[in-house]
Amino acid sequence: MSRRGLFALCLLLTACKRNASAPDTGDAGPPEVSAVKAPAANAAPVEGAEGGSRPVQPLAVCRAQGSSPLDAARGYYDGGRFEEALSCAAQAAALEPDLAAAHAERGVALAALGREPEAQLAFARALAIDPGDADALLGAAHLYAVQLPSTRERDELGTLYAERGLSQPGTPPELIPHLALVSAMAFNDLGQAEEALARAAIVLAREPGSREALYERALALFELCRFSEAKAAFLGLVSDTERAAHAHQHLGLLLEREGKWKQAQAHFEKARSLAPEDFPTPPLPGEDAFRVDVARAVSELPVDMRSDLEGVPVTAEELPAESDLLANQPPLSPTILGLFRGPPLGAPCDGTETPCRSVVLYRRNLARAVRTPAELREQIRVTLLHEIGHLRGEDDEELAARGLE
Repeated sequence: MSRRGLFALCLLLTACKRNASAPDTGDAGPPEVSAVKAPAANAAPVEGAEGGSRPVQPLAVCRAQGSSPLDAARGYYDGGRFEEALSCAAQAAALEPDLAAAHAERGVALAALGREPEAQLAFARALAIDPGDADALLGAAHLYAVQLPSTRERDELGTLYAERGLSQPGTPPELIPHLALVSAMAFNDLGQAEEALARAAIVLAREPGSREALYERALALFELCRFSEAKAAFLGLVSDTERAAHAHQHLGLLLEREGKWKQAQAHFEKARSLAPEDFPTPPLPGEDAFRVDVARAVSELPVDMRSDLEGVPVTAEELPAESDLLANQPPLSPTILGLFRGPPLGAPCDGTETPCRSVVLYRRNLARAVRTPAELREQIRVTLLHEIGHLRGEDDEELAARGLE
């Protein structure tokens, strides 16, 4: 299960119960998010939110049973009956098209049904009507930061929505921990571990047993190089069925840094047995073969880049040294793929190291970032381009904007 799968839809399905007068939903049983009815074979296609098309599937008539359509939608949603929730939310939006809450309710139902492009539009409309609608902010934050495949832009957008919800005095108190949890996840994915740790603390202050928040806290501690605290935190998660694979993987990374190779390997193998798709066997070349791959990548760079690297050694190491990680504040991630040391070109060398500039690539971290030897060779090339960007004076944000994260 991917890291995002740890959170899945459970946040919105269980955490955001509302005290609305709900219809009699009967024995709904556990929600089946993937059980979306197939459209009729002869249904006419209509344009979707992202330019595609999907067959028309008329919604059922809302059975509000004496409640308002919006309250009925909330009741059906909390009962895991998402098709009925969508029908009633759509009726509420039709009756009051300027009601942000109705469009937000449509959004959460559509997201639960896996209809993400439509959910994006529903949340956008809700927030265009009322930028402070707390349910729409939480729903949109969850959609972008958790449900959709991770990209920097989606994580940043999810963070913006979650942080807006956290900053508003009118946000219902019961939504605060859920907004904070989404924000912690997005900040961790963005490499902003200090912020992630602070948001996880908000959740744990209100819900001390939250396994999701405990995991985000452990991950942030690891990224901040607070290794002894991170080890204790991940040890506390190895018995958690949903998070055990990730806990074992990080314990392996921590033990590897201590030079306890056999113990580390045992944790890596356990992680792989629990989640083989997330933690495949890395295509780890021997040290000599890796140095050959690095030298080849340097020789294949454009002439101007090879010129910039004159006098700048490009070396291979196993893992980042703690001194290198802690030279920055906040610290660099222990899983960095490469590192440029020294001032950019044109800036004076202010230390005693000779040469004052160097580039290093990390064999074990690079191998874990890919699945095949071909992907490894490509990642070596991309990492080199990233570090040459730093040599030329670009920061991480500029490099990310150019696709060189």
